Amino acid sequence: MRYIPLLIILTLAICLGLIILNLVKDFEKKRFNLVSLVYLTFLAIILFTPISFDGSSVYVMPAGIGQVNLHKLDILELGFAENIILTVPLGFLIKYYLPKISIISMALVGFFTGGLIETTQFFLSHIFLINRTSDINDVIANALGIVVGSILLITYEKIIEKTSSKQSHV
Repeated sequence: MRYIPLLIILTLAICLGLIILNLVKDFEKKRFNLVSLVYLTFLAIILFTPISFDGSSVYVMPAGIGQVNLHKLDILELGFAENIILTVPLGFLIKYYLPKISIISMALVGFFTGGLIETTQFFLSHIFLINRTSDINDVIANALGIVVGSILLITYEKIIEKTSSKQSHV
């Protein structure tokens, strides 16, 4: 029962991977979509299953309902930085697919996404005993990671734009 979320995630990933392989004709788009799918699958497994990663090892968490932290801020711990790093690619992807969205809006999307992740972890922990902690620090770190990812995409696009305009003038 604890591995039902994992089975759902893997089934969705396999189905989406087959759709991408069969429907996307352009090689670069196909590669980008498949790499994005691998990242999102990895992220979902880490967030919504009892499988955990602490930066150096992968392990299975014991059965439990987890804990809830809504008020104790601890932004100076390693886990906070790991959560930022974990969601930077998500911010990159959101900004890539929604290029007109502002950085302020990306921050709001980040807080909403972080809150949705933590709420989902809370419910899955109580239903499937995946033992995930719902934490305000994670919501803040996820929002920061998403904003950083979107800023990195904007910076990357500006550099590419500058480089291509220099090459076209030469």
